[in-house]
Amino acid sequence: MKLVKSLSICLLGASSLFASSLIEKAVDNGLKAIPANKAELMKLIDDKNDPITKEKVELGKKLYFDPRLSKSGIISCNTCHNIGLGGADGIPAAIGHGWTANPHHLNSPTVYNSVFFKAQFWDGRSPHLADQAQGPIQAGPEMAAPPKLVEQRINSIPEYVNEFQNAYGKDVKVDFKKITETIATFEKILVTPAPFDDYLNGNEDALSKEEKAGLNTFIDKGCASCHTGIALGGTMQPFELATKYKFASVGDFKGNEQGMVKTPTLRNITETAPYFHNGQIWSLSEAVKEMGSVQLGINISNKEAASIVTFLKALKGIKPDIAYPQLPESTINTAKPEFN
Repeated sequence: MKLVKSLSICLLGASSLFASSLIEKAVDNGLKAIPANKAELMKLIDDKNDPITKEKVELGKKLYFDPRLSKSGIISCNTCHNIGLGGADGIPAAIGHGWTANPHHLNSPTVYNSVFFKAQFWDGRSPHLADQAQGPIQAGPEMAAPPKLVEQRINSIPEYVNEFQNAYGKDVKVDFKKITETIATFEKILVTPAPFDDYLNGNEDALSKEEKAGLNTFIDKGCASCHTGIALGGTMQPFELATKYKFASVGDFKGNEQGMVKTPTLRNITETAPYFHNGQIWSLSEAVKEMGSVQLGINISNKEAASIVTFLKALKGIKPDIAYPQLPESTINTAKPEFN
């Protein structure tokens, strides 16, 4: 009886030691948790020059959902970055103004946790969310709205003008830059803490034995070399390091001038198929194996891929409770929709 009890204690001790060492291993490989403490989180996502307030967030949410920011009046930020669909749109290439598919066949990345990205867009051309928000609104194949049109529509709606003054002060200039900065403020709060974060923050029971094994495989295979940091992605990395991506011919995207591509976040990855920059792989297991070949030059077995996918499921986080807003009504002076 004593021997059985001693063996049980040894096994429990070994299990606890493995969990602790795995947390250390994850941290040593650059993986970071979303802070459990709100004050610590705010240090990461807030900007002292443009602090997050509830007024800005609520106004930014309305603008994010408002299709009048598009030329046609029927496309909003939420169209391609759907809050209810993992922050993406669930199709291979984004569809925009005039039912136009993205000319480079680029897939819409998730907006969730994008505040943690070091670069925005697949080619990393924007350094932060406020700058990124300006691009799709103006782009012809997306929302196709010139800044002056956006400014006219928002300023023609007294309720919007009042909300801007309430958020920023009576002297605020409601221009295109301020409008997109406000959208970015809303996007900053779209953070989704997951069981993985609880685990890294010290709760060793937050992950199952199978999820821990998957995390260990994820690290050992080298996945964390690119999918790292709080976002498990969001940095610029070279692509096709070992072999050619098997769907490289779909679209003409080759990365930035240095051939670098933004590594997509793995947070909520089970919700954001199809995968890769051109949205050509629908199976998460297949995506894992393709990355092993393309980036690491290794063969990831079906068993290993299944283990990694088990871990990736633990990255599905708790979403902020976002209610669809009631938008202020247009006036007779609000510029009419344009479909050409």
